[in-house]
Amino acid sequence: MGLGAENLEIGFDGKTAAVSVAGIVETQADKEKILLCCGNVKGVESVEDNITVTNVDSHAQFHTVVSGDTLSKIAKKFYGNDYMKIFEVNKPMLSHPDKIYPGQMLRIPA
Repeated sequence: MGLGAENLEIGFDGKTAAVSVAGIVETQADKEKILLCCGNVKGVESVEDNITVTNVDSHAQFHTVVSGDTLSKIAKKFYGNDYMKIFEVNKPMLSHPDKIYPGQMLRIPA
């Protein structure tokens, strides 16, 4: 996905459907994107976060997509009409603003 991380280690426990992620990233946004990449996979029930952030910034919120959601509708709920802001922070998990699906977890920037 092109996300920068040092010493990135990802494990999967098939019995519990849990992913464990460890490593070092520069920003909170990078951490959140990595966690979303790991969690937005069919068959994954949970993600254990063991990632260290070197430059702590503001925390984003998260939104689980439900049937009928659009990025525009989600943006209005959180802060206005700028759905492209949500799209940009969720790249590379999102390839197009119209391609979201129920159950998908999206990062909502602070």
